[in-house]
Amino acid sequence: MKIGILSDSHTRSDYTELVINHLKESGAQYLIHAGDLCIEDNLKLLQNSKLVYVTVFGNNDNALISLSSKYKIKKEPYYFKIKDVKFKLMHLPFYLNADSDIVIFGHTHKFECSYNNGTLFINPGEVCAREKPLSEAVLLEINENEYIINYYYKDINTNNFKKEEFKYER
Repeated sequence: MKIGILSDSHTRSDYTELVINHLKESGAQYLIHAGDLCIEDNLKLLQNSKLVYVTVFGNNDNALISLSSKYKIKKEPYYFKIKDVKFKLMHLPFYLNADSDIVIFGHTHKFECSYNNGTLFINPGEVCAREKPLSEAVLLEINENEYIINYYYKDINTNNFKKEEFKYER
């Protein structure tokens, strides 16, 4: 199973579109957005991807509250399952206790991944390239015995994504 994970799009729907397309081309079957979509255009891109997606409100998403039912935006922390894997999704990194198989968060605009006491923690970094000139995302592959995290990043002045891979035994 392959899951595209992104966060912190802010007003950069152009970068969001590039990231979603790259994740789909890389085999993503689902999309998870960890908040700060900020504008409806980013929600439309998730919806138009034709993939099953889930997203939560970020601290900059107040203007999207009225669209919560149209785009199924959830309040954090949001718990859900994909197949037999339990996820916790949030924007702010305030609920980082290990009460799920995978904890996904955003807000810091910095890529992180770690595996502690049976829980995988992922922050995909930022789509918007606000803190640095990189647009970032993660493709998480879940296999029976391992997690493979492909961290993708693209300099906003180039055309190609680069990749770093991390593996953890489940």
